[in-house]
Amino acid sequence: MEEPQDLPEQPVKKAKMQESREQSLSHVSNTEISDQKPESSSLGSNLPMSSETSTTNASPVSTSSTVVNISTSAVASISQEYPTYTILGQSQYQTCYPSSGFGVVPPADSSTDSLALATTTYPAEKATAAPVRAAQRPPSGDASTSPSLSRATASKELDEQARKNIPGKNRGKRKADTSSSQDSELERVFLWDLDETIIIFHSLLTGSYAQKYGKDPTLVIGSGLSMEEMIFEVADTHLFFNDLEECDQVHIEDVASDDNGQDLSNYNFSTDGFSGSGSNTNHSSSVGVQGVDWMRKLAFRYRRVREIYNKYKADVGGLLSPQKREALQRLRTDIEVLTDSWLETALKSLLLIQSRKNCENILITTTQLMPALAKVLLYGLGEVFPIENIYSATKIGKESCFERIVSRFGKKVTYVVIGDGRDEEVAAKQHNMPFWRITNHADLVSLHQALELDFL
Repeated sequence: MEEPQDLPEQPVKKAKMQESREQSLSHVSNTEISDQKPESSSLGSNLPMSSETSTTNASPVSTSSTVVNISTSAVASISQEYPTYTILGQSQYQTCYPSSGFGVVPPADSSTDSLALATTTYPAEKATAAPVRAAQRPPSGDASTSPSLSRATASKELDEQARKNIPGKNRGKRKADTSSSQDSELERVFLWDLDETIIIFHSLLTGSYAQKYGKDPTLVIGSGLSMEEMIFEVADTHLFFNDLEECDQVHIEDVASDDNGQDLSNYNFSTDGFSGSGSNTNHSSSVGVQGVDWMRKLAFRYRRVREIYNKYKADVGGLLSPQKREALQRLRTDIEVLTDSWLETALKSLLLIQSRKNCENILITTTQLMPALAKVLLYGLGEVFPIENIYSATKIGKESCFERIVSRFGKKVTYVVIGDGRDEEVAAKQHNMPFWRITNHADLVSLHQALELDFL
């Protein structure tokens, strides 16, 4: 703080002082250099856009003491150069903040007009810097003649600007938070295959699992057949699979646009005349009244399926009779024993991903949508996969399903494909997505370890 106190001295006096002091204050030897000195030393440290982060904490008191010994001519030259700091500071941060949040204010002579320089919507941490700059520009006379008045003015301006800046800064901050939360809402999406990846089902029916792991083929195949029977029973009885088998959709929302929102609490699906076998003709010629009516009834069924799934996703036993509920519990226990806790091992990874705020589990299966939903419910995966996150690749293939998912979540998200088949591997390579192959228990264990270590 010693150098700023010597600024008012004339260059002629500096030439007559000791040689050591001439070297330290030689930068004030002419008028041009004396005009530049306050910018780089005393005031530059108090600008909010300065590259020195520590100066933003300058208080009005310390600033006033700095201004006390600055002459009127020095303050006038500073006032002429001051607006350039505002313009340069905004251009440095245009990429970080919305351009509409900043306003370039032209230079003014009066102290009232100078307060406008502090009304731009800067971040909250810069709030104290704006009144400090205003305090450094006294309205008239030499600030050194009244240091207490300068401090009082700075304190008053600090209070006024704090009140003025609150609404503008809050509006800008809400917009920034909203956009940033949208951008960072999702970081990774995990695309899961179902059969032979999360659950063992198809290889139970064929007996290949029993052959690979040395299990009793009779028990293995019998368990697979029992589960298959239960899957189709739930799909037919509760999920309209008899009606929807010939008009299967990729996603539960695919026909939602044809739903007029009619109350279905008293709607009788069995007598509404809907015929899924006639879907090929009616669906393609849905221009007429009959086609529109058919599509509306189709949409009603998909809406009811969504309601049933969401209601029983945590308690599939509510869809079954007491005898069937006990049979399902025994069957799931038997399958876990035969498969050496395959589902339990896969669930560790699924639940770990689900616990992350910025990650999502997506299921893509080659099973038709209604049996796939029944399978997810019966294996106890309803709470892991919301119905909106389940896709059937039966009609369009997994590569097209991947395209739909990328269109839904965007290209900024990192996608990880987890599966056992050639289809998902080829689709993953086509979309340049990493692929984690599941062929045995060790692959599931390694996947969980990689997730725990944040490698995935």
